[in-house]
Amino acid sequence: MNPPHFADCQPAIQQIVHLLHGIELPERFPHCLLRRVFRSKSDLSLAVSLVFAIFLWGGNNAGTRFIVGTWPPIWTGGTRFASAGLILLAVLRFTNWLGTLRPVSRELSRRLWLNGGLSLAVYIVCFNWALRFTSASHVALYLGAFPVWALLWEGRPAKSWLTLQRYGAALLALTGVVVLFWPTLRSSGGHWIGEALGIIASVLWTQYGRQCRALGTHLTGVEVSAHTMWRAGLMLLAVGIFEVIRGGLVWRTDIVLIQIYCIIAGGVVAFAIWSHALRRWPTSKVLLFNNLIPLSTTTWAYFCLNEPLTVTFWIAMVLIIVGVILGQTNWQKLLQPTAVPPE
Repeated sequence: MNPPHFADCQPAIQQIVHLLHGIELPERFPHCLLRRVFRSKSDLSLAVSLVFAIFLWGGNNAGTRFIVGTWPPIWTGGTRFASAGLILLAVLRFTNWLGTLRPVSRELSRRLWLNGGLSLAVYIVCFNWALRFTSASHVALYLGAFPVWALLWEGRPAKSWLTLQRYGAALLALTGVVVLFWPTLRSSGGHWIGEALGIIASVLWTQYGRQCRALGTHLTGVEVSAHTMWRAGLMLLAVGIFEVIRGGLVWRTDIVLIQIYCIIAGGVVAFAIWSHALRRWPTSKVLLFNNLIPLSTTTWAYFCLNEPLTVTFWIAMVLIIVGVILGQTNWQKLLQPTAVPPE
């Protein structure tokens, strides 16, 4: 099945924008919760910008699914990361929009190559090949379960109500992963390969996040991403060039334009918004917006790639998103008496 052309996606994109424009809050929305989460207009603006970043990332995931249907997956990831990383480095070097670029020692550079760049390169290989074999919505949903792997990676903490809550939430999200993956085991085709690679990509994304956290003691989040992106891009291009030599490369205007979108919108603009939010809000609060990425990706994929939405998918999405929200939310703090305004 040949992927649709860019012109075929334009009416669907216009429909998505129209739907988003028409969304309104109900009149009796719990304003106390709004006051609790958004204490000022600047916080509300930051939340809106994060939703916009999620919208861009959803298009990035669907766009990657479109591209790897024609382009070699490793070449696709290599050109994207190399370009986005170098653009971020240039922004850090010549502007102060995202902070300043600090010198990197030889030891830190080695860690950026082996711990950061290599982890990111291995992740994107699994991610892009997963998109070659299965739907973008499924892969995005597997990635949305990454807090489950992060929790299991931490080991066994001291027993408490919060620990019980987090492990219960992780079990709920893990059930969603099983629900999504199980039907592919009963199919006779190779569809299960993409689902398995999607789960592996989710685990590898968690590993990359752990490496970024360690590197973050020496560099800002923007610097870590910029340095690891271009390093991962170079590693991938070393293999991607052989992909192109062996199988060739189809140059189509729609594919090139979508790749440019993924580099600029998904690799630079969305990340700049995300980094700005991390400097303003606690990490746990920003990460809650990650739960919207599967929904954004699914919307893009449904309208632009005609990906079907099954009952099994919706059940898995509810289980994973609810589990992740329960695991990342401190309900005791949220529901304390100060959360409710006086009469």
